[in-house]
Amino acid sequence: MYLLVGLGNPENEYSKTRHNMGFDVINKLASKYDIDMNRKKFNSIYGDGIIANKKVILIKPQTFMNLSGIALKAVKDFYKIPKENILVVYDDMDIESGKIKIRKQGSAGSHNGMKSVVNRLKTTRNTTN
Repeated sequence: MYLLVGLGNPENEYSKTRHNMGFDVINKLASKYDIDMNRKKFNSIYGDGIIANKKVILIKPQTFMNLSGIALKAVKDFYKIPKENILVVYDDMDIESGKIKIRKQGSAGSHNGMKSVVNRLKTTRNTTN
């Protein structure tokens, strides 16, 4: 099982901003793979389904960006998802608009949402080396 987490803020004022790009990615995945994002638990809106023959849980934490780790850890612990099966999608102002960066390890940098995730998961690196 995989956990795909999109970081963002639940308020409407952020809905069409780059800051909510993580939510946008989760919404597009949910639409493409017919995953109903209709459940509310773990301080999140979430749904589960199949992508590339793998069971996935898509979540949009509702704790606000800076506390995203609270929701992520609650889902991870409940479903017993290993850290290496978690993918977090978020905006990074240090990356040019329209570009993506994928990495297995590293610090949260200046991103407060990722600082919360790293703090709650107690990791800055992928656990599979």
